[in-house]
Amino acid sequence: MQRWWLHLAMVGMGTLACAAASGQPLSCGVVLMHGKWGMPQSPYLKPVVQKLEPHCQVKLLEMPWSRQRLYDLSYTKALAQIREAVAEFRKSGVQWVAVGGQSFGANASLAYMAQVGDADAILPLAPGHVPEVFYQIPDVRRSVDAAHQWVESGKGDTQVEMTDINQGQRRLVKTSAASLWSYFNPQGWGNMGLSAAASRKSVPVFWAIGTLDPLHGSGSTEIYQKLPAHPDSRYWVVRANHANTPEVSADELLAWVKARIGR
Repeated sequence: MQRWWLHLAMVGMGTLACAAASGQPLSCGVVLMHGKWGMPQSPYLKPVVQKLEPHCQVKLLEMPWSRQRLYDLSYTKALAQIREAVAEFRKSGVQWVAVGGQSFGANASLAYMAQVGDADAILPLAPGHVPEVFYQIPDVRRSVDAAHQWVESGKGDTQVEMTDINQGQRRLVKTSAASLWSYFNPQGWGNMGLSAAASRKSVPVFWAIGTLDPLHGSGSTEIYQKLPAHPDSRYWVVRANHANTPEVSADELLAWVKARIGR
């Protein structure tokens, strides 16, 4: 399996090199993921999709953190879902594939590059989900610690309840200890700083953050700066909140993507 993915990545890099040498525009695919409790047809991502679709194929995935699924599968399975979408683009001949999303979807794009690393660019828009911060909240910590204990005892299928938090809103969720721990381990894949530092390769990044976003400031810049440097990366600050940052950034994101694919 590992050899197959290595071969696929090498084919993709060879295709990029040939297209660049010929001066022809690259075919473009973008995998986009919604935020916590969202859905694929996210109103927050709709303006981005509308801008991109005339130039790129776009896949919208329903992830395990959607409002219908509420962590029904682990982060490992979530990344496998993204990897399948990227592979489908590659198999159809798409030359340039980006992975991105809003809030938790942005978090997943960072985790994906740390754990899989086969995308050509990442597009974190209003990155969110900070388990290391949530862990400081006593009732969240109790649930996360309980999930960890069940996992350590080999009983990861045990159901655990936790009050989830999303931009000040709260919702009771119930899922397996293994799944909960995979997303809320403060030092796990949901920790964006650790994912950024562990990114498997240097790729161009379009990072958008709003001035009214809770992560704006040192939290956002510190994570971004841990990513491998790339000359085409862009850190884009807009006057927006966590929800409408993708919309406010859509024009600049489109221009950036078009520059990467030669259009």
